[in-house]
Amino acid sequence: MIDVTWQARGLIFENCSCQLLCPGHVSFRQDCSHERCQGHWALRIEGGNFGGVDLAGLNAAQVYDAPQRMYQGGWTQVCYIDELATPPQRAALDTILCGRAGGPWAILERFVKRRLTTRYVPMRFEDLGREKRLRIPDQLDTTVNAIRGGDRKGLVTIDNLHNVIHGATHVLGRGRTQSTDPVLGFELTETHGLYSNFSWEGEA
Repeated sequence: MIDVTWQARGLIFENCSCQLLCPGHVSFRQDCSHERCQGHWALRIEGGNFGGVDLAGLNAAQVYDAPQRMYQGGWTQVCYIDELATPPQRAALDTILCGRAGGPWAILERFVKRRLTTRYVPMRFEDLGREKRLRIPDQLDTTVNAIRGGDRKGLVTIDNLHNVIHGATHVLGRGRTQSTDPVLGFELTETHGLYSNFSWEGEA
């Protein structure tokens, strides 16, 4: 682990190959909808600091392939980081998201068997209210749209669910993703999606 104190907050959204709601989102010990769970987490950092390095305004994503029961481990995962990040910011985000600085990503990293080389790429992150979108040209295009609640207007939410990377309230949605990564390529349509406001911290 890296000996540094850090914190970050912002918006995170996810889309995976499961039907709504992904059983693995509730518990890694539950079987996902298919033999493999393929998906991503996309995030925009609104504020944060890593040992004096400002993280505000940066985008990143993690794309993964996991077994049906995610708790079994053996995941393959790759991290994408905004090419606009400075060298110190790149190093900070890579350290956080690859689990080397404690916090929630260190917990998830225990399940990763094969981590691909981090990619530094152009990113366009859009927060359009009920719609969240991330575009990485020629590599990843993903959108999550919140579903309508019983009143046909409000959001459908989950509260008080234990999840190490999401915030307290998760907004349910449906997503579509096209990933053309040479190792982690897949296409999703109208599958599990959600988003939340996260707050992370770590101290080695």
